[in-house]
Amino acid sequence: MISTKGRYAIRFMIDLAEQPTDTPVPLDEISARQDISKKYLEIVVKLLVTGKLVKGTSGKGGGYRLLRSPDEYTIGEILELTEGTLATVACLKDDAEVCPRQDFCKTLPMWKKFDSIVHDYFFNITIADLISGDFSLRNFSIT
Repeated sequence: MISTKGRYAIRFMIDLAEQPTDTPVPLDEISARQDISKKYLEIVVKLLVTGKLVKGTSGKGGGYRLLRSPDEYTIGEILELTEGTLATVACLKDDAEVCPRQDFCKTLPMWKKFDSIVHDYFFNITIADLISGDFSLRNFSIT
């Protein structure tokens, strides 16, 4: 399940992408437009800054700006940064111990396929796609 942290991060990124790029956007303004508590948004934005998705500037005229073009940010990278792994089961997490049942587990192929679908879905949608409303998933197919 995607938490408010991940959902708010996406809304924050969309909001930044829709603003003029020549000046940093104050957090207060984004908080008001998105109807998200400034205090909670500060927590989310800290993750985005640490993950080098946005840059913050303090002081008068300070705020936040994107470091790349909106079409270069995938929803998958934002969600993994804010949510951690999107793996559905513990045995598929990157840092998981080797499961002693993996060689004969009847459900493992199903979970791997499901995780692949989720990954491909979110990593084929960009911030620019959400802004334009066109996320036809150019490279996405379920086989």
